[in-house]
Amino acid sequence: MSADTTQARPPRAKVLIASLTGSTIEWFDFFLYGTAAALVFDELFFPSDDPFVSLMLSYLTFSLTFFIRPLGGVVFSHIGDRIGRKRTLIITLSLMGGATMLIGLLPTYDTVGILAPVLLVVLRIIQGMGIGGEWGGALLLAYEYAPENRRGLFGSVPQMGITSGMLLASLALTGMSLLPDDQFEAWGWRLPFVASVLLVLLGLWIRSGIDETPSFAKAKKEGDVAKLPVVETFRFHWRAVLVAVGAKVVETAPFYIFGTFVVSYATGTLSFDNTTVLNAVTIGAMVATVCIPISGRLSDTFGRRRVYLAGAVLLALFIAPYFLMLGTGDTFMLVLATIIGLGVLWAPITATIGTLCSEIFSTRVRYTGVTLGYQIGAALAGGTAPLIATWLLSRFDESWVPVAGYLVFTAVVSILAVSLARRASNAEGRHLPTGVDTRADA
Repeated sequence: MSADTTQARPPRAKVLIASLTGSTIEWFDFFLYGTAAALVFDELFFPSDDPFVSLMLSYLTFSLTFFIRPLGGVVFSHIGDRIGRKRTLIITLSLMGGATMLIGLLPTYDTVGILAPVLLVVLRIIQGMGIGGEWGGALLLAYEYAPENRRGLFGSVPQMGITSGMLLASLALTGMSLLPDDQFEAWGWRLPFVASVLLVLLGLWIRSGIDETPSFAKAKKEGDVAKLPVVETFRFHWRAVLVAVGAKVVETAPFYIFGTFVVSYATGTLSFDNTTVLNAVTIGAMVATVCIPISGRLSDTFGRRRVYLAGAVLLALFIAPYFLMLGTGDTFMLVLATIIGLGVLWAPITATIGTLCSEIFSTRVRYTGVTLGYQIGAALAGGTAPLIATWLLSRFDESWVPVAGYLVFTAVVSILAVSLARRASNAEGRHLPTGVDTRADA
């Protein structure tokens, strides 16, 4: 048996656990901040005479990370395509986890004044750098170990980390929100941030026992490693990058509306209580966590693009009913709307996006390509979504119609982009340097 064959037969269950665990921790840290930004950070770090201004500033720090993520993606995907996936994932997890723990120890504006939001922004930048390189590595850890006929299923596993992390964050803050308001604002919100260091140590321990992926190990052995992955990506794969950016738009904007913006919208405009809304998001995340691997497996049978496009079209059609259901003021309708939007219709989109994007980039620049597409798309449509939705509500007298129009627009962009995926991949294949492979079998 050759060395390559030996490398290609790792314990796949362990690989999937490593991919899922790290991804869950990263997104737990990330959503912990997003939920806290909607609940308490506006008052603790950005106090002002106008609550709307405070909330917008709080959401602005949430959005900031998305514009840092592409920079982190460039830095760490370069390391991932040059040195390896495994080492990169250990660095990104350490950055994200360390910054999250320190956020839980920060003094507030009442204690140190303007220094408090400054320190918060610095730690948010560090978080953004870490998560910018994390997703691509976690995805490729699963994808490059997968059997050829199960790439959709394997590629969906790290996506489960998004909702798993969201679930843990919601559960943590829901438990803390049961405290009296003064205790929650004083110290209750801090506990999940500080305690996350335990999850980070667990993730580092699991990832340290994983070998390099077979695809990268083979490429490195054959000397098929890009010297400047980002340059080669933009030179030969720019069309595929645009497809990946477009695919990310409807995967990210509705998600942050269903999972983050809804907290402030439902509690502020519709007068639901915090616990009710957080419970609805928690249930929706639980359903999505189950539906994601099912959708990934379906993509192995019916194709990545078909499953993705079906989810995008159905999601676009559901936007108006979603807001109408919330507007009834009924708790059951709130929960049902969140389950349908976040749990069922969003799942096939996020389950397939990683594998779909991986298959249009060659191994030598795959980390860079999928990361750039994903993080640029997230910057354009992810972190800005709660900010845009909050502004639209204020600008149009708390009408949800403009917000719905914005979300339908994101779906249209992604549908057009993914419809062009195969054409973009074939175009790159005709212009690649000699010896470079391309995959467009989605």
